[in-house]
Amino acid sequence: MPIEERLGSFIKRAEQALQGAKNATLKHEGVTVPQYAALYVLSENPGISAAELARRCGVTPPTMNTILNNMRDRGLIERTPHAWHRNVLETSLTDEGRRVMYAADARAVKVERALADEFTDAERKSLMDMLARATTLLDSVRPEG
Repeated sequence: MPIEERLGSFIKRAEQALQGAKNATLKHEGVTVPQYAALYVLSENPGISAAELARRCGVTPPTMNTILNNMRDRGLIERTPHAWHRNVLETSLTDEGRRVMYAADARAVKVERALADEFTDAERKSLMDMLARATTLLDSVRPEG
């Protein structure tokens, strides 16, 4: 199958361009896209476990632990033992973490708005629907294990 017919190549290039644009704009706040994603999810879900945070951010648990350790070292988050499950650490934003998240989010939203503005409302909805269909299909054909 020629490369110009492989949808995966186009999706990957678009994803890489989006990540590159977000990384460049988030650099000003001193966070990476994965760190920003974690801060964003934490802002909506204080106390979430690292395993659940990893799932929601689309990274592996070991990767999330590295992200969390780096953010803890910067004073952006705090991790405290769960009240009932002492082996589970609850993660929440510090005041500095909230400040960085809001500043980073304002920058990320500019990238998202620029991307959305490239399309008409109908095109944007169609693209979102097509990507959702692609995701559903790809999840269904993924080998188990």
